[in-house]
Amino acid sequence: MIGILGIVLALALLMVLAYRGVSVLILAPLMALLAVLFSPGTPLLASYTQVFMPALGGFVIAFFPLFLLGAVFGKLMEASGAALAIAHAIVERLGAERAILAIVLACAVLTYGGVSLFVVAFAVYPIAAALFRQAQLPKRLIPGAIALGAFTFTMTALPGTPAIQNAIPMPYFGTTPFAAPGLGLIAGLIMLVLGVWWLTRRAAAAARAGEGYGAHDEDPVTIRPTSPTSSSHPPQPGGFGRAIAPVVLVIALNYLLATWVLPALDTAYLAEARYGGTHINAVRGIWAVIVALAASIVLLIVLQRRQLHELTGTLEQGAAGSVLPLLNTASLVGFGAVIASLAGFALVRDAVLGIAPGNPLVSLSIAVNILAGITGSASGGMSIALQTLGETWLAMGQAAGIAPDLLHRVTAIATGGLDALPHNGAVITLLSICGLSHRQAYLDIFVVAVAIPLLSLVAVVVLGTLFGSF
Repeated sequence: MIGILGIVLALALLMVLAYRGVSVLILAPLMALLAVLFSPGTPLLASYTQVFMPALGGFVIAFFPLFLLGAVFGKLMEASGAALAIAHAIVERLGAERAILAIVLACAVLTYGGVSLFVVAFAVYPIAAALFRQAQLPKRLIPGAIALGAFTFTMTALPGTPAIQNAIPMPYFGTTPFAAPGLGLIAGLIMLVLGVWWLTRRAAAAARAGEGYGAHDEDPVTIRPTSPTSSSHPPQPGGFGRAIAPVVLVIALNYLLATWVLPALDTAYLAEARYGGTHINAVRGIWAVIVALAASIVLLIVLQRRQLHELTGTLEQGAAGSVLPLLNTASLVGFGAVIASLAGFALVRDAVLGIAPGNPLVSLSIAVNILAGITGSASGGMSIALQTLGETWLAMGQAAGIAPDLLHRVTAIATGGLDALPHNGAVITLLSICGLSHRQAYLDIFVVAVAIPLLSLVAVVVLGTLFGSF
């Protein structure tokens, strides 16, 4: 029992201290070693150097290109003004009378195309503030609209999204970003429709009560210039078509490579020990995302070269911006590996796997959600869960006739529920960008980014159990 106490204490302190702003890079190894101290006979230093660090390094080896290319692509979209141009175009076409839907779709298009949700929040907020003021919608609804478009269905549900939450399950289950596309679309539709319905209902109630935009000391957050010499006004990217082209290429090329091109290649060499003794199904998902993002970066630079006045500096900033998120998530993977190595974890594992025996989808959903909530990170919670139990769930799924694609999609959607609790870094950053408090705006974030995604997860688990993967 003392071993379980140590695991629970380590997880609780990880959540509390992360909420208070302590770096996960410091917390993850310290909390892992704290759990080790509660496990008699387990060597402390060996747990760090032989368990924690190899797990951390393995995650970096597997996912560094995705973090790097994703961050560079997002930075180029920001610096060129392409992200802002896409948001403006969508808002102008839908108009002020559909302000909520316009902001949600603007965020969705950008994040589905691979732009970081933080870049999207900075780019879209000034547009949302002006649009909501014009439509006399409460400012407190802006964070919910941005969260719905950026934190939910485009991050976890829509097939093909290059979000890291959709990429992490691939090496564990041998899947691609387009795993279980039908179920992903259904989940995404549930999140979008119910989320927009909720926000629209809240706006109507505010209108009946005579509440307008509200009195706020506006300090609009604009896209930050890439260098001190850059203009304070974002560059003009040369039209919606040129701005959206790299986003379209990410999705289209990702699909073509994962579904048709890579499986058709002669990759027998992957069975050799020097290439990891693997096969194409284990790596095609990651390969497809790498090539799609790299090609889209090249296209973006070609199309927006005149707007990228400090190209070298922008590339450096994007590359540097990938390091901290990568190491934070990798540290949580190391934490999970240490926890899984402890004797007390066997009891926890058996308890989790004992939920709904015979249906690993249920235990998978619960475990991923709880860990994402504790860590305040969708990718972190998922990584811990898959690091500790990924192989077990895959074996259980195969024994129960559950396709790996279904395991992938359930895992991805499960990360997008409790991860958006108040201590989540993206939630805190979004509220800061909008100049609002948790008291003012968190209820709507909770409904659209926690409650409704959980409902969509239940729907996918039920449909997947009844009809399998589609």
